[in-house]
Order: sequence, then structure tokens, then C-alpha cells
Amino acid sequence: MKRRDFTSLVAATALGGQSMAQETIRIRMAHSLSTSEPAHLAAEFFAKNVAQRTNNRVQIQVFPSEQLGSGKEVNEMIRQGANVMNITDPGYLSDFVPDIGVLNGPYLISDPKDYNKLLASDWYKVTEKKLETAGFTLIMANGFFGQRHLISNKPVRKPEDMAGMTVRVPPNTMWLETFKAMGARPTTVQWSEVYNALQQNVVTAAEAPLGSLWGSKLHEVRKVISMTGHFTAFTMWPINAGYFSKLPMDVQRILLEEGKRGGDEMTRLTLELQNDYVNKFKAAGVQFVGDVDLPAFQKVTASVYKAFPKWTPGLHDTVMAALRK
Repeated sequence: MKRRDFTSLVAATALGGQSMAQETIRIRMAHSLSTSEPAHLAAEFFAKNVAQRTNNRVQIQVFPSEQLGSGKEVNEMIRQGANVMNITDPGYLSDFVPDIGVLNGPYLISDPKDYNKLLASDWYKVTEKKLETAGFTLIMANGFFGQRHLISNKPVRKPEDMAGMTVRVPPNTMWLETFKAMGARPTTVQWSEVYNALQQNVVTAAEAPLGSLWGSKLHEVRKVISMTGHFTAFTMWPINAGYFSKLPMDVQRILLEEGKRGGDEMTRLTLELQNDYVNKFKAAGVQFVGDVDLPAFQKVTASVYKAFPKWTPGLHDTVMAALRK
């Protein structure tokens, strides 16, 4: 994102706030993914519903494929006041509130339904307030992104199979620590550059939910998907808290209500399309490795939860207690 583009976005926010009650409210919504993925489809679903309920008074334009910048850049734009939303996740938001990053931890949950227990917990309510203080209001927090698996040039069944493997990961600490614990060499590459990085052997493997692997056509350069399921991933949609607080109350309510519906729609699409993605991959000649030693991966990654000195003491135990309720 060029500096002048960022400055213009923030300036537009300041000017727009003066007459939001009368004028059209325009919000940009960014993400790094392809337009075929459930996350994008859910964003368009959200934008359409918001427009309908506000008689086009609120118009949300979705910008895929890092058109507005990388995920980290867009989150920083939001923090500084731009009227932008982002499809992001707890790992990226942990740059601002470290404790939220635990939600991205390896093998934290096995059933996506358990995530709702965390969102309903007292711990999450306190953490969400910390995000507000840091400058973020979450329009949506319940969108299931999918279990993340590994695509590479060889089967991976146990941690030893990953020894020295160069794996592309997003640029945040949870991914880096998790793949170090697995014995791999994590390398940060922007998602829009992963295809070329694999093609040129800058990295030998990548990880993502099936929808993202398919949407980015990574099967054209790697033919083995190992079902490691190392993260059960959910997305969040932040907007600047100050900007949100200045919106008319009815608009705030509609954004939050439709955000929840958007998260439900994303979850529905993600679950519905899993078998479809598997069939597409197989038709394209991809080998699936299902006999992965998950207990072995859980064991070697357990230490990751001790690698975050900025976390509140006992954070992992607190989250596990919420899951057991």
C-alpha cells in the first residue's frame, strides 16, 4: 500500500464522519484470498445484505487478492483510523492484543462447533474489550475458515517427515513457532506470492485450508496434500473502533447483525464445499495423505503455548477450561 493511498483513506474517514447521518457511508473490505473462496463469498453476502437493509445507505466494496495491501498493512490502516474492514484472524490481531493469538494455536480444538464456547466465555469478552482499546471493533468473529493442511512434494505422516522442510507461513509468531516445533523451517511469504515461491522452490511446501489451496491453484506446482489439520482456523472482520462508534446507531446494529450472519454463511459454505474441493484436487492428480499421526504432531507442538512471554500467565489453561464447559 502506497503511503499516499493510506493517507487518503484516513483523510476520507475524517471527512466522512462529519455527515454520516445524511450521506452514503462507504466502507472498503479487504482480504488476501481469491474470489472463489467461502471467505470472499461470505463478504459479498454481507455487503449485499447491509446494502439491502440500509436502502443502499451503507455500501461495502470488497477488494480481494491484497488489492489494498497485505493483511498486516490493512490491519495497521484500520488501527490508524481508515474506514476499512479486513478479513483477518487472531494470529494477525495478536500484534495488537497478544492474548487473542491463542485462538490460532495448534490443535486447540478439533470440532469447529467448540469455537462458539470460546466466543461465549468471560475470557473472550475481556479480550474483545482489549481489542476495542487497541482500536478494533470486531464486526464478525465466528467465520470458520477451515482446518489447515500441508501441500508439498512428498507425503507427511509424522513430524520427522518435516525435518528441514521449508514451509511458507503467514508473517506472525504463532505460525513460526508451530512449524519450528514440527521441525520445519518456516519462511514468511505473502499469500499472493506463494504460487511463485513454490514454483521457484523458494519454499518447498505451504499450508492453508483446502479452499485457499484450491483458490490459489497451488496444486499446479505441488501434488501432495497431507491432512495435518494443525490449525482449526476462524476469521475475524475488524473495523476501526473510533470510526465505528461515530456511525449512526442503526448502522452499527445492522453491521453487527449482518456480520454474525456473514460468519454463519462462511461456516456453512466452508463445511459444504470440503468434499467438493477434495474431488477437484483428486481430479487434478493430487494425492491425499490421510494416515497422519496426529497425536505425534499434537505432542511436538504442545510447547508452542509456552513460547509467548507477552501472554497473560495461565492463558492456555484458561482457554482449555472454557472449552470444557
